[in-house]
Amino acid sequence: MSLEDLVRSARSQGLGDIPRRSARRHPQKVAIIDGEITLTFAEFDELVDRAAAALSDSGLGAGDRVALLARNCWQYAVLAFATARAAVVLVPLNFMLTAEEIAYILGHCRATGFIVEAALVAVAEDAMRRTGKLSTRIAIRTTGTPALPGWTDFADWLATTSSPPTPEIHDDQLLRVMYTSGTESRPKGVMHTSRSLMWQYVSSITAGSMSADDVEIHSMPLYHCAQLDNFLATDVYLGATSILLPRPDPEPVLRTIERYSVTNYFAPPTVWISLLRSPVFDQVDLSSLQKGYYGASAMPTEILHEIRERLPGLQLWNFYGQTEIAPLASALGPADQEAHAGAAGRPVLNVETVILDDTDTPVPTGAIGEIAHRSPHLMLGYLDDPLKSAEAFRGGWFHSGDLGFYDDAGFLHVVDRKKDMIKTGGENVASREVEEVLYLHSGVEEAAVFGLVHPVWVEAVVAAVIPRAGVELTEDDVLAHCRKHLAGFKTPKHIFFVSDLPKNPSGKLLKRDLRQRFSLPG
Repeated sequence: MSLEDLVRSARSQGLGDIPRRSARRHPQKVAIIDGEITLTFAEFDELVDRAAAALSDSGLGAGDRVALLARNCWQYAVLAFATARAAVVLVPLNFMLTAEEIAYILGHCRATGFIVEAALVAVAEDAMRRTGKLSTRIAIRTTGTPALPGWTDFADWLATTSSPPTPEIHDDQLLRVMYTSGTESRPKGVMHTSRSLMWQYVSSITAGSMSADDVEIHSMPLYHCAQLDNFLATDVYLGATSILLPRPDPEPVLRTIERYSVTNYFAPPTVWISLLRSPVFDQVDLSSLQKGYYGASAMPTEILHEIRERLPGLQLWNFYGQTEIAPLASALGPADQEAHAGAAGRPVLNVETVILDDTDTPVPTGAIGEIAHRSPHLMLGYLDDPLKSAEAFRGGWFHSGDLGFYDDAGFLHVVDRKKDMIKTGGENVASREVEEVLYLHSGVEEAAVFGLVHPVWVEAVVAAVIPRAGVELTEDDVLAHCRKHLAGFKTPKHIFFVSDLPKNPSGKLLKRDLRQRFSLPG
């Protein structure tokens, strides 16, 4: 090797290096707990090596795309690093997608490998009937699951005795394609590299006061970058302990906190609300819980107050960002939760954020515009979509699609998605402002505000409301409450009472679904 190659190898700091370095610092410390499976950092790193070797044995190498369709499990954590170690591009898939939606992503990213949880093989095979069989098909089976014809068992695949590959991987080499939720149109493939992910890990760790002493539950889906890259990867990076749960059901989450003296937990506000409402909440010891993180939307002020009262030892952080920035952009820390409730905080360590008008000119403090970023966290662009990539990066800033403003104290506030700003009678109404007022009503459990087409006002402000259990709400009650706090043009014209609100698995409200589902009466 040349001197240049030797120096480059010695200076390597990539996604695939993380488990090895943590294992050398903490070989016997528990890295992963998944049900009855417990892996030390040394064991976890060995599995990453074996999975990287198995990928190579399967003929998969630098630049090849492997789709992963599974719920949270230890195999998922291994593959997140093993693909990077082998220079293979990982494409996590939402396990709630239909076969048609999966087929689109498989074709769009040109996947050649498919690793699938056994319970999801049927939908995976349906997807492949639409797009063509993939050359490598691996099934993650649990005990008692029968063999699946045409699929290699993950345990057998992982039993390889080959040495792991040692490809040269540069900082901006494509290693991950994360697909957006597709709430507006077809999902876009967001391209990430070691550089974007590693810089983001440093920002997350510093912004969230994370440490090697943390014990954290990961119950939101790992196919989403918030759980995978804000929290799981940072825990492995630090040498903290990660506990994997398949979903954020309140009782298992609460009992796991007590059983393992969990210190950290991340979930969107909707899940924090479900924990507070669970009858198990007051039956378990939650005193170990020190750090709570939320994202996807701001925490309703009333819920923030309730968390303060019922979990007095818990510090809270609001993490704001999106897939394209890997995903953290700004954070609101514990000291500012009360005084600046609802704010997205300040840009994190490695992010610069401005507010731009429609001509891409920075606006003054207090003025609403589009939130735009510069950061090494940012994606390379959208896979095979140079037009959308150019539009997103116009002017040398990444345009987030979110509307916001800076207040006089320098805190970022997210007003709405551009597409969710309601234009009624010549006025702009931010749905978030109306939702905050709805949450002040003691009988409101959850609420979503959106616009519906109106022949006079262009759009009418409406709300979908879930009443609290045991409370009988009427539309007049809710509207009277809103009129006390809001100008007339901001007050909803109609209230739809519902038993649930459509959300993607990361907790984001799908207002497009609400706009399609409802129409104004009369």
